[in-house]
Amino acid sequence: MNQNTSTSIQAIEALIAKLLSDSEDIFLVSLRIKPTNNIKVFLDADAGLNIDKCVKINRAMYRTMEEEGWYPDGNFSLEVSSPGIDEPLKLIRQYKKNIGRNVEVTMNDETKLEGKLLAVLEESITIEFTEGKNKKAVIVTKEIPFNQVKQTIVLIAF
Repeated sequence: MNQNTSTSIQAIEALIAKLLSDSEDIFLVSLRIKPTNNIKVFLDADAGLNIDKCVKINRAMYRTMEEEGWYPDGNFSLEVSSPGIDEPLKLIRQYKKNIGRNVEVTMNDETKLEGKLLAVLEESITIEFTEGKNKKAVIVTKEIPFNQVKQTIVLIAF
């Protein structure tokens, strides 16, 4: 499979779709192939993705890729993981699983809003945050169209 990378990506996406067809919970977030044939697959799951599931999918993918001779010289590496906590949300499905959590939304103009993710629609998200301080503090709910969002990161509380 030493064709161009886009063909490789399509083939790998098809393989992942086949492997995930039994699981309604797990879904593909992103896929990257470096020129060194280092394949990185980022999966997520509505109920959270544990390491055992990643290992199982990695082994199944690797076995298929070897058996079908995708890289005849065996010159490839494969990593299957969930996105790190510092990775921006990419899919509506990821936004939905994080409803109720605190997020930092970076707008296209680089302004940032921190607040609780309340709702996710096809075209927008709604967050709740506090404006002002002390007695002047007001809780504000704001709907933000996705086309105004540069990125959204889930804020982890320790």
